[in-house]
Amino acid sequence: MTDNKRKKYNFTTSNDDFPLLYIHIPFCDSKCNYCAFNSYTNINHLKKEYFEAIKKQFLNDVKKENFKTVFIGGGTPSTMSVEFYEKLFGLLAPHIKNCREITIECNPNTSYEWLREIKNLGVNRISFGVQSFNDEKLKFLNRNHSPSQAINAIQNAKKAGFENINLDLIYSTALDTKELLSQDLKIAFSLPITHISAYSLTIEENTKWEGDFSKRKYDEELEIWFIEKIKEKFPQYEISNFGKPCEHNLGYWRGDEYIGIGAGAVGFREWRMGNGEWGMENRECTMYNGKWDMKNEKRKIFRYYTQNDVYEYLKNPTKYNYEYLSLEDIKKEKVFLGLRSILGFEENILNEEEKKRVEILIEEKKLFKKQNKIHAYDFLLADALSAYILD
Repeated sequence: MTDNKRKKYNFTTSNDDFPLLYIHIPFCDSKCNYCAFNSYTNINHLKKEYFEAIKKQFLNDVKKENFKTVFIGGGTPSTMSVEFYEKLFGLLAPHIKNCREITIECNPNTSYEWLREIKNLGVNRISFGVQSFNDEKLKFLNRNHSPSQAINAIQNAKKAGFENINLDLIYSTALDTKELLSQDLKIAFSLPITHISAYSLTIEENTKWEGDFSKRKYDEELEIWFIEKIKEKFPQYEISNFGKPCEHNLGYWRGDEYIGIGAGAVGFREWRMGNGEWGMENRECTMYNGKWDMKNEKRKIFRYYTQNDVYEYLKNPTKYNYEYLSLEDIKKEKVFLGLRSILGFEENILNEEEKKRVEILIEEKKLFKKQNKIHAYDFLLADALSAYILD
């Protein structure tokens, strides 16, 4: 496809300081063989109790914040009823009046009626975990939908009024061939989507495939070909993401503050002495890497984690673990995440020795400078480039 036929999007970045909101829904109908996310099957009897827990945490953590974006992930958020989300959006309403993007993840067997009602609640971006349009590959992954269901769900989302639709694809499985992946992309490109997230299969601990590397295909040439084919239709803005940018994810990579609600959710905040916005004095917390004296500290940046185990979370949804982040930690994250995406990173965060390494990489045509920001030509090299710069 020629460049003038490619969809073009405006890669905007935000200068406001509104935080992001992530809400985790850990319920699933089935567990995929590769899944390492915090998700559970056979706990549907806990749905009412789970809502009360996230309500308690939300009212405890959220004060006057107005959220820039909301992302409801899982797990499988579409396993929850419309009534669940009516109550949830009742909580959110005072805080999302100027919200630009509200995303929810869905299974590809979601009904049109559910999609329509969710759209009416205010969700304006939807993400389907399709993974493939090949029936054999779906069974291999232990996905519980068919190719036709995935196609129908995406078409129904468009019919329900969604103009911002993502689908996830997985590649580098043992079954993948150029023919199979070509067919996946042919079908994907024929659908009314605005975004593709493409993830290389990883074999992780605490999954059904833990230690079984035969399930993955190591074919660098095929992987590069697949990514380049996606880029023919959708511009790449991050190592795994193509198309109309997800504002929520851009916020993560930019280093925006975010609040995490739900079992296993993560938050990233700046605590400011005496401003009354987000004090931690009344929270039960454990520091991962030492303690700080809040009375004598004027400013701290930290990441916090709710309890991962859903049963423990239900017992005490306002119990957290905290991790203090130094300025050096923040710098490393900005370099690493910036080189994985179109955002880049500010050159002035580097010391003189690191700046010299950047200049070497610019001479080698691996990095380039634009408006005092450093960018990578190839996002796939981000890890190696970051390690070299920060060595």
